[in-house]
Amino acid sequence: MKAFVFTGQGSQFSGMGKDLYENSPAAKEYFEKANEILGFRITDIMFNGSDEELRQTKVTQPAVFLHSVITAFSLGEEFNPDMVAGHSLGEFSALTAAGALSFEDGLRLVFKRALAMQQACEKQESTMAAILGLDDKTVEDVCNQVNNNGRIVVAANYNCPGQIVVSGDKEGIEEACTKLKEAGAKRALPLNVSGAFHSPLMQPAKEELETAINNTEFKTPRCPVYQNIDALPHTTPEEIKANLIAQLTSPVRWTATIENMMDNGATEFTECGPGNVLQGLIKKIQSNRNI
Repeated sequence: MKAFVFTGQGSQFSGMGKDLYENSPAAKEYFEKANEILGFRITDIMFNGSDEELRQTKVTQPAVFLHSVITAFSLGEEFNPDMVAGHSLGEFSALTAAGALSFEDGLRLVFKRALAMQQACEKQESTMAAILGLDDKTVEDVCNQVNNNGRIVVAANYNCPGQIVVSGDKEGIEEACTKLKEAGAKRALPLNVSGAFHSPLMQPAKEELETAINNTEFKTPRCPVYQNIDALPHTTPEEIKANLIAQLTSPVRWTATIENMMDNGATEFTECGPGNVLQGLIKKIQSNRNI
């Protein structure tokens, strides 16, 4: 069975999507429609912008969404998924590619999400860090210790066995990194992000996005969509909406998502979006199951 997975924020690069724009009239039409919806020429930044410009959340999220969705659309009949999933932001791409959202509505929601998250980031200095070489429970226990000291730190992305991203206020992340190294982490790497995504600090953004999602029409997707919140397949529009709202302050359960997709018959994974980060994570998840 074929599974298609959609990339999250952080995989952007200057020049992304330019080949699609130049070689496919249909892709060019989608990109120009996006420029019109957003009210600025995001294609100029995607194709020629600096890394700094591309790192702006209001640019990064719609840019990765556009690259991912237009890549899937450009596959034509080759985009024939039995199931789909997306990592964080990629969940919106997966839902759009699978027909649960129209291209226009998907892009509008992603842009609303980006602006709301940026505003939430500006309210409190916060960040994230990648923790390598520890099991889930150890990371969770250390986060709880730090929280008991009055900070906010949570496990935000369960990317693959031995790789978890933690998210929280700046001082809490610094304290957690120190404690996690003491607990045996091979590395604790602060990430170059503007805020604490998938943590309680995103609550203001969640409330703003909830209104937008509830005012958007969702349809039954062409195949099951495995969602971040519970790593399970969903096809009911109301369930999908509720899970999408909860996603912003809840962890991305990517390891469990891929394991569940494999348990349900996925034998071939195709990544849509810039880079191949998800393919690397999937290989690690697969090899861990084969130990």
